Amino acid sequence: MTESTILAISGSLRADSHNTQLLRAAQKFNPGGLEIGIYEGLRDIPAYDFDLDTPDRRPAAVDELRRRVTEADGVLIATPEFNYSIPGVLKNAIDWLSTDWTRTEGVPLRHKPTAILGAGPGAFGTVRAQLALRQIFVCVDADVVVKPEVHVFQSNDRFDADGNLVDEATIGLVQGLLTALKDKIDAKG
Repeated sequence: MTESTILAISGSLRADSHNTQLLRAAQKFNPGGLEIGIYEGLRDIPAYDFDLDTPDRRPAAVDELRRRVTEADGVLIATPEFNYSIPGVLKNAIDWLSTDWTRTEGVPLRHKPTAILGAGPGAFGTVRAQLALRQIFVCVDADVVVKPEVHVFQSNDRFDADGNLVDEATIGLVQGLLTALKDKIDAKG
């Protein structure tokens, strides 16, 4: 059986981010059939610039991200919540991934099987950020997993001192989300 490739993107730049740790947990608790690679270059993506958004003018970091999303069978995004929404660096990356002004190369996120999860220290986790992200993906026409929703609230209590996800209920939700993402990829055939 061939494994489906997943590009996992954390919307946080923090070294000890619970969202990045959530993606590491997805790798660790992978229910099978998925090869999950974590994207490490979000910090290198420059601010979106329409004047540079053509195949011959895009910055190298943007080309690399677009290539990796295009080649992946699916995308897994872990988003923190900033001011009731997603971080600017994540929105910026999505802006670069949602265009094809020349109509020659395709839109990397269009129809791409995509799953969303997030962790936050508050009582609501990342509910509002994930809602904002889902609205963006409607416009982008990504093929988003609807359920299960994985909102890791009070995330400080769900990870140990070494950054390992230790909450069994959350582990089960992550596995369920990955299974749903795999099912969506398999259904595309």
